[in-house]
Amino acid sequence: MELKLPELGDNVSAATVVGVLVKEGDRVALGDPLLELETDKAVMEVPAEAGGVVKRVLVKVGDEVRPGQPFLELEPGEAEVPSPQAVPLGVGGPKEVSPPPREEKVQAAPSSGAPSPSPAPAGQEEGRLIPAAPSVRRLARELGVDIRQVRGTGLAGRITAEDVRRAAGQVPPSLPAEAISPLPTPRLPDFSRWGPVRTEPMSGVRKATLRSMAQAWAQVPMVTHFDEADITELEGLRKRYAKRAEERGFRLTLTAFLLKALALTLKAFPKFNASIDAEKGEILYKDYVHIGVAVDTPHGLLVPVIRNVDQKGVLRLAKELQEISERARERKLTPEEMQGGTFSLSNLGGIGGTGFTPIVNWPEVAILGVSRSQMKPVWDPEKEAFQPRLIMPYSLTYDHRLIDGAEAARFCRHLAQLLEDPLGLALE
Repeated sequence: MELKLPELGDNVSAATVVGVLVKEGDRVALGDPLLELETDKAVMEVPAEAGGVVKRVLVKVGDEVRPGQPFLELEPGEAEVPSPQAVPLGVGGPKEVSPPPREEKVQAAPSSGAPSPSPAPAGQEEGRLIPAAPSVRRLARELGVDIRQVRGTGLAGRITAEDVRRAAGQVPPSLPAEAISPLPTPRLPDFSRWGPVRTEPMSGVRKATLRSMAQAWAQVPMVTHFDEADITELEGLRKRYAKRAEERGFRLTLTAFLLKALALTLKAFPKFNASIDAEKGEILYKDYVHIGVAVDTPHGLLVPVIRNVDQKGVLRLAKELQEISERARERKLTPEEMQGGTFSLSNLGGIGGTGFTPIVNWPEVAILGVSRSQMKPVWDPEKEAFQPRLIMPYSLTYDHRLIDGAEAARFCRHLAQLLEDPLGLALE
């Protein structure tokens, strides 16, 4: 039998093969990973739809493949079917997942007088298994969504948490692919006329960045507000508790404090945690705070999302930040871990720079950019003398359709006040 590549998700028409996990003659079971594909800033595995022996592999590393394209020939055979929890589908380490959808025989209805059949188990409807992890089914129950009516956009039609939230009306629909680049791209000149040139194909991460940045630039009229905060006391507090964090196996960074301060500021200024539905003429406010943190990796810029930041302490945020950053650098993030953000943070302070203008990550309406802190002389009116203070510059880019300049200035001042009073930040 010939195995074909399944659908890869909304607006994803191609992917790059970054790993072939089997070879001719290998015996595989249902759900065993066959390929690793890079697309939409993530590496995902393609599982086997059936068990058998690999007869021929039709693709190689570096190939660009599309949904519906044959990638492997399999000689069907008896193979042990792994339990749902053992079927890998997605990215990274072991996860609680379900096998891809398949047809199952339904028992005939009982004769008259016999007890009626019990309802199908969670995640299953008559005749087929719903391709969704238990955590996604639980989310559907919590949001009152009938998971049988949800269209899956994950690999092989798998239902993700984002699909459930979208069905519940918590996530605005994505723009169609044709709306991402409203203007035609001009043809490049022949640069080889003036000297030697070389080319290399874009990675999946770079292609995804190209699409998302073009979409954001076309959709959002952006303005950037610059401010700075005195973090002298905050840095002292960070150093004081850094050893405690190291004893627990993670680093306590300034970014963890920034996340906490941002969450509190977003609660005070909910408009910055919203999205615009221009078609309906509505503002969609989110009562949760999920912050995407830009991570510099050898493969490009990735933005994993830390969820429910407002409900977590600084130490827990530091631990989660380190874990998700390591998975980003190892290309072990799942697509779901990079979805659902309500606000973004880009901290370039560890590299350098005095300021920059980050681009809003649509459909979010604002993003904070942080630059390198510097020791500066600041006038102390009580002592009538200049004092050395650690000053952190930062910039807020916002969607001017929803946020006015005065609101942006108040947002930045509120954030600065929290950072300049670490005790107050801890009490909050």
